[in-house]
Parts: sequence; structure tokens; C-alpha cells
Amino acid sequence: MPTSPQFTVASYNIHKCVGTDGVFDAARIVSVIEEMQADIVALQEADMRFGEKGGLLDLAQLKARTGLVPVELPVKRSSASHGWHGNVVLVRDGVGAVATGIALPGLEPRGAVIVDIDIPECQGLRVVASHLGLLKRSRKKQVELLSTIVETAGSRAVLIMGDLNEWRRGRRSSLQALQAAFGPFTDFAPSFPSRRPALPLDRILARPAHLIRAIGVHDTSLARVASDHLPLRAEIDLHWDDGQASVPMEFAAQ
Repeated sequence: MPTSPQFTVASYNIHKCVGTDGVFDAARIVSVIEEMQADIVALQEADMRFGEKGGLLDLAQLKARTGLVPVELPVKRSSASHGWHGNVVLVRDGVGAVATGIALPGLEPRGAVIVDIDIPECQGLRVVASHLGLLKRSRKKQVELLSTIVETAGSRAVLIMGDLNEWRRGRRSSLQALQAAFGPFTDFAPSFPSRRPALPLDRILARPAHLIRAIGVHDTSLARVASDHLPLRAEIDLHWDDGQASVPMEFAAQ
């Protein structure tokens, strides 16, 4: 777990463990997560979409290699699932965390996982992990609901992490309702498609925004083949002085 206010987070759409070579390989995904050395990881597409909606990762292998475990949800769509609508939040083993899953409005079945994490010396942290819809009108409704979840966080810092499926800027963006709390929005690192990233679909947003000290895609040869998205990784400091600017950074191979 984060044992201090400084820690690393990541967001990763693992594409149901199917790589850009068309091969299903869950071990590659674990290797990419191990490369990032993050304390908190939000995963998308970690469960099968149909049938029993079973989880796709070897959780024992994941824990042994990274020290990360899924935050348990009181209710799942299936007993075989890792998370909720494919969303999973991983934390260091032994972390104090409480999670719940909510359904998001829209034509497609989408959801978000809300995790409240205890961090020494701080008021705490709320992580909202989600995979938003493909349709703009659905995303706008989903963002409006996420905004209400942020409002209930009180004095806790908040991170929204996930594949938000939005690349537009300014008034054309479906994320505008979040800008008051998480802005000002500037340029974001392209993360999709992983072999030749062009679109910034994956986001890590912080309230307040200055808590992000550095952010960038985790761009390695393995990450480019393991999924069709590159992971996004950020350095967080909950005691970061708001008089200092955050420092964007392109993360390279370890």
C-alpha cells in the first residue's frame, strides 16, 4: 500500500489479455504491471464480457510477482469475476480499502468501481476507476454521475482513472463536467493504439490537479504487444505544494 503520501498509480486497459498479435496471454499483462512498479492500478477489461464473466488474470501469480491484490467488492456481476463490469482496482496486499461498484447510464453495460483507501498522514484517497462508453451522449451522462461521486468524497483527495474513451478537447469533450474539479485540462499523452499511439483515451485525473507530479504512458516493447492500449502511469504526492507546477513526463522502459 502507499505507506506515505508519495506513491505511483497506473491505469491499464488490458483488452481481455489479447495482444496486438491476436494472442491471449495473461502472463504478459502481469509482466507489464510488474514493469510499472505501481502501488495502485486500475484495470479495464479484466473480465470476460459474456457468459460467467470470469476473471482473466492469474491472481496468485499477480500477487507473487507484484505484491498487488484486487480490492474486494461486496457484490460482483459473477462469482468468477475479478471486478465490476471489467473494472478492477489493485492495491498493495494488506491495504485498508473499502470498495463498491455502481452501474453507469448508457446504451452499453458500463460501470465504475469506487475505492476509499486509508493513507497515513492524510485525509484519505478516493479512487474512481471506470471504462466509459463509446457513445458521446452516454459518456456525458456517465461523467455527470461520476461528478456526484466526487462531490461525496468530502476532504479526501480523488483520482479518476480509466479508459474514458474521449480524445476531443474543449467544448467538444464529454469530460467537461469534470474540469471544474480536476482541471484545467491540458494535453494528454496518447495511449491508443499501443503500436502507434495517437489518441489519449486513457486518463488519470486528480482533485486537486496539482497532486500529479508526473504523468505519462508506460511505453515498452512488451506493453506495445500485450494490449491494444498502453498503460498510463502517474507519480502522486498528496502533500504536493499547490504553488508548484506538476511535471509531465514520458515514462520509458524500466
